[in-house]
Parts: sequence; structure tokens; C-alpha cells
Amino acid sequence: MKKSAPAKKKSRKSPKKSPVARKRWFWPLVLRLTLVGAVLLAGWMVYLDAVVTERFEGRRFEVPSRVYARPLELYDGASVSRSALERELALAGYRQGDGQRVGTYQRSGQNYVISTRGFEFSDGDEPRRRLAFRIAGDRVQGLRTLSGPSSPIVRLEPAQIGGIYPAHREDRVLIQLSDLPPLFEQTLLAVEDRDFYDHFGVAPLSIARAMWVNLRAGRVVQGGSTLTQQLIKNFYLTREQTLVRKGNEALMAILLELHYDKRDILETYLNEVYLGQAGVRSIHGFGLASQFYFGESLADLRAHQVALLVGMVKGPSYYNPRRHPERARQRRNLVLDVLVQQGLLSEEAAADAKARPLGVTSKPSFSENRYPAYIDLVRRHLARDYRDEDLQSEGLRIFTTLDPAIQDSAERSVRETLKELDGRGGDGKLESAMVVTNRNSGEVLALVGGRDPRFAGFNRALDARRPIGSLIKPFVYLAALQQPERYTLISPVQDKSFALVFDDGQRWEPRNYDRKERGEVPLHLALSRSYNLPTVRVGLDVGVDSVTDILQDLGVTESISQYPSMLLGAVSMTPVTVAQTYQGLATGGFNTPLRTIRQVTDAGGEALSRYNLAVDQVLDPAATHLVQYAMQETMQEGTGRSAYRWLPRELTLAGKTGTTDDGRDSWFAGFSGDLLAVSWVGRDDNGATSLTGASGALPVWSEFMSQVPQHGFQPVVPDGVQYHWVNAETGALTAESCDNARLIPFIAGSEPERQDDCAGSLSNRLRGWFEGLFQ
Repeated sequence: MKKSAPAKKKSRKSPKKSPVARKRWFWPLVLRLTLVGAVLLAGWMVYLDAVVTERFEGRRFEVPSRVYARPLELYDGASVSRSALERELALAGYRQGDGQRVGTYQRSGQNYVISTRGFEFSDGDEPRRRLAFRIAGDRVQGLRTLSGPSSPIVRLEPAQIGGIYPAHREDRVLIQLSDLPPLFEQTLLAVEDRDFYDHFGVAPLSIARAMWVNLRAGRVVQGGSTLTQQLIKNFYLTREQTLVRKGNEALMAILLELHYDKRDILETYLNEVYLGQAGVRSIHGFGLASQFYFGESLADLRAHQVALLVGMVKGPSYYNPRRHPERARQRRNLVLDVLVQQGLLSEEAAADAKARPLGVTSKPSFSENRYPAYIDLVRRHLARDYRDEDLQSEGLRIFTTLDPAIQDSAERSVRETLKELDGRGGDGKLESAMVVTNRNSGEVLALVGGRDPRFAGFNRALDARRPIGSLIKPFVYLAALQQPERYTLISPVQDKSFALVFDDGQRWEPRNYDRKERGEVPLHLALSRSYNLPTVRVGLDVGVDSVTDILQDLGVTESISQYPSMLLGAVSMTPVTVAQTYQGLATGGFNTPLRTIRQVTDAGGEALSRYNLAVDQVLDPAATHLVQYAMQETMQEGTGRSAYRWLPRELTLAGKTGTTDDGRDSWFAGFSGDLLAVSWVGRDDNGATSLTGASGALPVWSEFMSQVPQHGFQPVVPDGVQYHWVNAETGALTAESCDNARLIPFIAGSEPERQDDCAGSLSNRLRGWFEGLFQ
């Protein structure tokens, strides 16, 4: 039986869906995706809106604190040299010119004309003035006001010497629209965003044109950003060129315009736009850029300067006028042409502007902290009252005590003296530090942290704790002289060797630097000649703890060794701490804390903190006066006498040398009627040198003091101190005309009772006879 062949299956094709069927699932999908996209976009817009408003409503800018030097006061008789005046003017951004334009000065011989900028101090505005005066004998003479309110005393604006910057290192000077010079707003909008007041944050036609150009080029070569978009990019976003970032930029620009007024947006842009770099610090806003490039206030700029700043927005590095002046000139002239096309500037005015030089200062009017060692001390003093985040962001104004002329002299003295010491066989490894204060107030006028004063690293003035050597001797003898019943300046002290044996069997045998012994010497001679053996004997007699108490009363907070070796300076201090202690000797026994800050104000000039002089009498003024006498003798006859190679003999000074073993540390501390200065010379690796206090630190000190106009030290004789003529050899009271007579101060009641009558001596009779001839 045959099987029948299986029947062939007929192939069936899927029926085509009709257009109606397709609509049933396609459009709902599109609708769902659209709704999801709309929800996501709405959510993203809500997020972006929060980002935009939160920062714009809050603190818009972190403005660094600005640190200023003390203002230079000009009045008839003010002490200032011509070179010091011109250094200060340059530091404050003044330029030599005709003296007519604000921020310029003219010099003709001894005569000066200065057109000041004015400044807002907390105690009132210092208005702009045009001044005329002359400087003769390092004194201001004939000060008069040519224009502006007249005043017998005029304060120049203080030079900005640095800032305390936020972590992102942005810097700016905040301005308002009212601060803009003529043509500035029109120029900016003509070049960057002509439709600023008409669009809603984005300009679709400009974006479309830019997109077409970019698509044809295959990369981003042109932008269609409005000022609002530029602000969003700088204020909120990164600089990367991606479609996502550009999309966010457009959305955020629209949101910003929905929330805020055009004028508010424009003002924020003026303060945010990036316009260059100063080292690690970025220059933002036209207010700071005007100072940075021209050394002038934004309100004082002229058309050619306005055109240059606005032209730089396109590429601050590419059009940097200091590095690429020809590019900058071409860009400036192009902007001027735009102003002519827009009817904002006549062809004649544009031609005049094009003919002018760029007008850029050779160096920035201020750059990174000029005096990093000094700013370091300022920051440490500020840390007592202010948080770092406030100093970095609140735009505080910090007015310091720094004197630019004195700082310059201190830096030059360190640099030149170390160069000379290197030339005498040094290996270039010597370092130095210097602290200069006002003798009466303790204001720190200058501070040098090393041979390279611009180096912001290790600050030797604050952080190099080194043994002070013989600098401690005035305090040893001060402890003794506070016991007038036991010690006076003429008390005999033993310059003889001895040895101490401690409980552990160790033996200590101090020696004089020259290894000599002189037997019995008067106390004032032992101090002025810096003999070691008498110092240790006196110190052991009065007690090491007595010397320690004096140092602590004068502000030393570090622990002090109680071993006898501390009597020869086995005590480590920084130069700033040494200056603190010697301030007590210079002021007649007052603990005078060193100050770097006079006042702190907020950004609007409102005073926040005043750092007034605060002193406390901690030492016996009579005993301190006796030590001052011996320190004056040190300069006239003792270890400091070589200072008069640099200084006039009539300038009365007081000071003390200090040397440690193998010359590892060379010190000098001394003062005039106006200044106290401490200098240190040594090596960072604590290596030996061939220097003493007199051959290392004293030349630095003397070189500095020779550069600064000042008065001699004339101490006020305190109550209870009387001067008597004594015989320098016998220690007995004598007459002024007697041989070996010396005028020496005594605490009342401690003067010698024995008298040395020289009336019968031949020399005295002859002197009396000659004096009688002319009476």
C-alpha cells in the first residue's frame, strides 16, 4: 500500500502592519520618551536653578584680604630721603610723569609735584590732591597743596605689600558699575555682546552661526556665547569644550536671566572675567586688571587703555601686553575700529588713541607677596583673632607697620654684606636674618628671613632658633644691678678661670674668647668688653633663675635651660624673640610686645580691630638705665666700636655682640634713638664659620643703620639715678678735672663713699690756672 506523499506546507508571510497599526505603538512611545525627557529636563533644570541661585544669592566672590604697608605721611619737617620717597611711590604704583595725571609725580632736582589718588581710611577719606614740596637734608620742606583740600599733614595711599589668598588663588578688586570710566560699558558690549540688553541669556542666531562653523571645521573653533554665558562658564563651570557643558551653560544662562536684573549680571561679569596671571595667582575682574597692567584705578582709564583691557577678554595670555605687545596693540586698535563703526568714537579720537603707547607698566603694580617673611609674621599675629577662611575670603584690609624704605635698606644690607663676606673666602652658604622695630613702640618696621628676601620658604627671622651667645650678658648684669647694695657699674668682678664639677662628675670650665685673664675688672668693663669669666661668676652669684625670670618677664615663652652654661648664651632664640627681649632694654624696662598690625577693617573700611600700644613696666628702670650705659660704652669703646666705620661718631648707639662656639652663630642687637635692629649670620646646617658677632652680624647691622636717617640714643635718666664722677682705676668719687675721671650713673645711695682728691696734682693746678685766665 503506497503511502501518500506528505502535503506541502504553504509558506505564509506575516501580514504587513498598516500605518494605523504603527501609529498605535510609535507615537505613544515617542510621547512616553518625551514625557520622561521632559521630567528629566525639568528635574535637571530644578537642580541647575538651585546651583545658580545658591551661589549668586550668597557670597559671590571669595575676596582675599589685602595687606598694606604703613602710609607715608608728608608734612613740613617729615624725615624722608628722595630715594626713599621714590621707592615708596613706585611701590604704590606711581609713575614718573607730569604730575598732572592722578598717580603720577614729577621731579626737578629737589622739587616734587605729586598727584595723589586718595584713599579710604577707617578714620575718614584721604581725598585726591596735587602736592608740591622739596626734599632737602632728608626733610620735607615747603609742602603746599596745588589742588584739592589743603592740609598740613597728607597721607599717601599705603602700598599694598601682599594678600592672604583663598586656596584657588583667585584675586580681584571688587568694583561697581558706577566705577566704570566713560565708554567702558559701551566698548565691552560692542565687542563681546551687542544684544546684551535684548536677549534672554542666549543668542540663538549667534549659537547657530557658531555651530555651523564648528561642524564644518570638525572641532570647536568659534563661540556664540553671550556675556551671561561667559559669566556662567567662569562662575560655575569648567573650561572644557563639550556639547554637554555648552548645553548646561545655555540652560543656566537662561535661568540666571530669569532671576536677576541685567545690571546685576553685568556687574558680576565685570568682577569675574579672567584677565591674566601673576605667578600662581589669577587676575579676575577689570578692577584688579586695571591696577595690574596700568597701575591705575579703573575709573581713571582713558580710551586706549579701555580698548586694550576689553580686547584682552578674548585671550588674556595670547594678548598679554607685557609678553606680546604687538599682538596687544593690533587687538587694541581693532577694538578702537569697532567703536568707530558703532558710532561710539570719532575717527579723530580713535586715531589719537591708536597713536598712543600701550601705557602698560614694566612690572605689575603688585604681584605675589612682596615681603613673604614679613607677611608670615603678620599672618601669625592675625591668627590670634581671625580664622584662615575669613582672611582668605572676606576682603579684609590689614594695615601693617611695615616701612618700605626701612625694609628696602634691611634687605640691601643683608644682601650686600653677605656678598662681601662670601668674597672674603666664604662658600656662599652663609645666611642671615634681620628684624627692625621702632625703639619706643615695638612696631616691626622691617623683617628679612634670608639672603633672598623674595623666597617664601624657611623664615629664619621667625623659625631659626639658635644659641644667642653673649647677647644674654646684659640680662645677667641687669639681674645683678637690680641689687644696688651689692653691685654697681664699678663693682670689681673677677676675670679669673674656675671650674664647676656637677653631681654626675662632668666638669665645666668656662673661658674668655681670647683665652686671657685680667684679674679684677669693673663690672661695666666686663660687659662692654664681653668677658665670659666675670659674667658667669656674677650670674652664679645672683642665680640662674633670676636671669631666667627677667627673660620671661620680657616675653620669652620658650623653655630656658637652668644650667650655668645659659649664662654664656646656651639659650636658643629666634631673631624675633631676641628683638622682643632687647625691646625691654631699649624702652627702659617695659615689656613691649612686637606689633605688625595697626588696624584691620572690613571691605567697606569699617574698623574691626585696633592693635594699640600695650606696655608693662617689668624691669627696674634704674637698673635698666645702668645697663644702657654699659651698652653705649660697648659701642664707643668695646666690642661694637667697629660700627663707626660705617656710622658718624656723633650718632650715639647702644648694642651688644654675640658669638657662639666655632662662630656658628654671629649676632648683633642694638638701638639708636629711633630704631632697634637685630641681625644674625650663620649657616643653615649649623656649620662652623670664622665669624664673630663683630665681624659677621655687626657689619650687616651697621650697613643698615648707615642708610636710615635717625637720631642718636639719649636715654631719659629715671628717678633714683644720679651721675657721679669717679676715678676709673680706684673707683672713688673724684672731680671732673681729675685724671682718669669718668662720669658714671649710680642708683641713689650706691655711689662710692670714698673720695679721691686730686686738687694738689700738677696737671690739675695747671688746668685750673689756664681756666682762670678766661673767667
